[in-house]
Amino acid sequence: MEASEFCKKVEDLAASGSTDGYIDAVLCICEENRMEPFVGAKLLSKPIIEKIQKEGKDINLLPTSAKLPFK
Repeated sequence: MEASEFCKKVEDLAASGSTDGYIDAVLCICEENRMEPFVGAKLLSKPIIEKIQKEGKDINLLPTSAKLPFK
């Protein structure tokens, strides 16, 4: 499977609302295609990776960075 095709499927599945987000969409597509998640991770585009990182921070899977109110 090509990276662009994989990313398109992930975007479509996440947008359809049938999964809980991008993390679940990636895992679902990997399961359907009988591939390990680490193989699917190599196919992800930068925008999808950023969305997954945000999702991970929102549900406390990833540490959030401290943000100071200074400019």
